[in-house]
Amino acid sequence: MSIFGQTSTAFGGTSVFGGTSTPAAQTQGTHNPMKDIEVASPPDDSVAALAFSPAATATTFLVSGSWDNNVRCWQIEQNGQTIPKAEQKHTGPVLDVCWSDDGTKVFSASCDKQAKCWDLNSNQCIQVAQHDAPIKTVHWVKAPNYTCLMTGSWDKTLKFWDTRSPNPMMTIQLPERCYCADVMYPMAVVGTAGRGIIVYQLDNQPKEYKKIESPLKYQHRCVSIFKDKDARPTGFALGSIEGRVAIHYVNATNPRDNFTFKCHRSNGSNNAVQDIYAVNGIAFHPVHGTLATAGSDGKFSFWDKDARTKLKTSEQLAQPISACTIDPRGNIFAYAASYDWSKGHEYYNPQQQKPCILLRSCAEELKPRNRRT
Repeated sequence: MSIFGQTSTAFGGTSVFGGTSTPAAQTQGTHNPMKDIEVASPPDDSVAALAFSPAATATTFLVSGSWDNNVRCWQIEQNGQTIPKAEQKHTGPVLDVCWSDDGTKVFSASCDKQAKCWDLNSNQCIQVAQHDAPIKTVHWVKAPNYTCLMTGSWDKTLKFWDTRSPNPMMTIQLPERCYCADVMYPMAVVGTAGRGIIVYQLDNQPKEYKKIESPLKYQHRCVSIFKDKDARPTGFALGSIEGRVAIHYVNATNPRDNFTFKCHRSNGSNNAVQDIYAVNGIAFHPVHGTLATAGSDGKFSFWDKDARTKLKTSEQLAQPISACTIDPRGNIFAYAASYDWSKGHEYYNPQQQKPCILLRSCAEELKPRNRRT
């Protein structure tokens, strides 16, 4: 049965939210200090990835991949109602999710070394990719002359798949394990262990375009491609474990266009010492070109990279923000609060640290401010 037409759910009832907190997370204190809309029936373990359905779908859907081995899908109504639609399972934690360009399929990457395709029309899920180690990233590539799935793995390979075939169309050896990646045709950017950055050109067939020396001194955590005023991919934002983001143009006309900035840091009890947190997610606004960052400090921030200014910082949540995304129309910012194990198991309290996914209206807050000339 198609999940598009069903109103029942495979994992809980339906819920209506009016922008106030609900019993979904059942945690004390500041699990939702901004009073954002809570998604009904959230995952049971840490959320690794979030993705909205593409603009091709008339209805907005949100999918998540989490450490409870599940991929979940919700329908997001304009009145704030979130309707759990269905879920699919892997045999290991799900590290990444993405959509096909027509919005009929969801792809997921897992520690079980498989990528799966979930056909939402039939509600069937099949394996479409295989690696020799956990798959960290999965992206759909829509080119004029081909479509394929790109998977990046800790087995130090990048593979491209025709999802109808059990064998990859192409395998590219990476210098190290794939830690993060993003795709915006015709560009792909892959960040690896050892602070490697490789840009790939995807037109005709995937091929390496250039290797870039990392502008950051510590391990990469996330990467997101941004576009120029003509909607062409032109550079990327790279986040690291040391609370820093690099804005990097692939072919900068002026080297000063590339810069880094500190974020997700706070003064500790001793003001001479800073608490530094990982940047877990970066998402660009599809209309304004501004960006959101999410961190292990339990905060998200909105930024204008062109004006080099901060637009907003959230209040602090009770646990880290482990993933974030913005819908293709630029109206909804989704972020997941869940423990990311950065402080070890001794700081994990399963009674108080239940995962939750929150939705926030973001079109106005991510607008660039009027700039002085």
